Amino acid sequence: MLIPRQAVPALKIETLAHGTFDLQAQTPEFATLVVFYRGLHCPICATYLKELQRLMPDFAERGIHPIAISSDTKERAEEFVKRADLNALPVGYGLPLAEARKWGLYISTSRGPTSIGIDEPALFSEPGLFFVKPDHTLYFGSVQTMPFSRPVFKDMLPSLDFVKKVDYPARGEYTGAV
Repeated sequence: MLIPRQAVPALKIETLAHGTFDLQAQTPEFATLVVFYRGLHCPICATYLKELQRLMPDFAERGIHPIAISSDTKERAEEFVKRADLNALPVGYGLPLAEARKWGLYISTSRGPTSIGIDEPALFSEPGLFFVKPDHTLYFGSVQTMPFSRPVFKDMLPSLDFVKKVDYPARGEYTGAV
């Protein structure tokens, strides 16, 4: 389990149009927004990431740089980006499932073709969303076992304004006895 205010796992991944993404090399003003998505087979992921792309300027104003990552192959990621018209959002591919587990992501097995007629890979990671501070510590994290009921990007914006205004600390950091 990842713990707020503690270092997140290293994350170095190839992207389709933005070179190699290395989380350790990121220097955002506030945070890097790492969004793990299920892959080409997931129509909910396409809608979700289109919304993130639309709101990228709003996140940039708040010092937040996003990236979307899946365990898909390069070819599947390219098809996903084409279908979802993601021309600005950095999209990484080839996330090893062992790395996905380090981030606390759930792993699912294929159930064949989805509602859009695309086969799920034999194994793939379920969604997760993380704000990682410039010192590479976790600020916020959310993981799902299902493709739906994810954090809503537009709802995050006023919360982020509050967080920055009052210098609100990352919560959930306690690891002692209970």
